[in-house]
Amino acid sequence: MSDNISSVKKILLVEDDRQLSDLVAEFLESEGYHVKQEFRGDTVEKRVDKFAPDLIILDIMLPGKDGFAVCKELRPAYKGPILMLTAKGTDFDQVLGLEIGADDYVIKPVEPRVLLARVNALLRRGQLPADAKENAEIDFGQLHINRGSRQVTLHGENIELTSQEFDLLWLLASRSGEVQNRDYIYKAVVGREYDGMDRSVDVRISRLRKKLHDSNETPFRIKTIWGQGYLFVPDAWN
Repeated sequence: MSDNISSVKKILLVEDDRQLSDLVAEFLESEGYHVKQEFRGDTVEKRVDKFAPDLIILDIMLPGKDGFAVCKELRPAYKGPILMLTAKGTDFDQVLGLEIGADDYVIKPVEPRVLLARVNALLRRGQLPADAKENAEIDFGQLHINRGSRQVTLHGENIELTSQEFDLLWLLASRSGEVQNRDYIYKAVVGREYDGMDRSVDVRISRLRKKLHDSNETPFRIKTIWGQGYLFVPDAWN
C-alpha cells in the first residue's frame, strides 16, 4: 500500500451503483484494503455490526435509507471515519454531512487516486507515533484529553467526538493561548490545502463548541479571532 498503513484495514463501501461499486472496490483491494460492499442504506447498520469496518465510504443517494440518515444513525456508536460521496456538489450537502458526523466528503465522479488519498488520510489520523504516546494527555481544569485513547471528558462527562473533531480539538488545545489560522487548521486536520470555499473547519468548530458547552454566539472557550483564526482559551474549563 502506498502509505504503509500497518495491518489490513477494512472498508465498507456503500454505493447502489453496482458497476461503480465493483470498480471502486477492486481498486481499493488492489491497494491492500479489505473491502465489503453494501447496496442499500437500510442494511448498513447490521453490516457495520458484523464487519466492524475501519472506515465507511457512504453514498448519499441510496435505496431504503439515504446516506444522511445512515450517517446520523451510525454516528453515536461507530467511531471510525465516514467518507461521504455526493454527486450534487452543493454546499448544503457538504455542510449537512459534516453536521451529522461525517469526517470528509468527495464529489462524484471522483478520480480513484483522489479517493485513495482521502481514505489514506482519514485512516492515518488517530495513529500515534511511538514517540508521541508519552505526551498524549492534556488537562485544562475540568477538561481532560487523552490522545492515545482519543477520549475527551469535561466535568467527568464523556464527550463523543468524530475523528476529525478530536484532531481539531487536539490541535487547538496543544497550542492553547495561540491563534491558529484557518489555512493551517485545514491543512493539519483535513489533510489538504484550503481552497477558500470549504466550510468544514467552521462546521467542526461549531460542533465542538456545542459538545463542549461553549456558545457559538458568544464563545468563551474556543474563540473566533476575526481575520485571524481560532483561539483555545486555556483557563476557561473550570
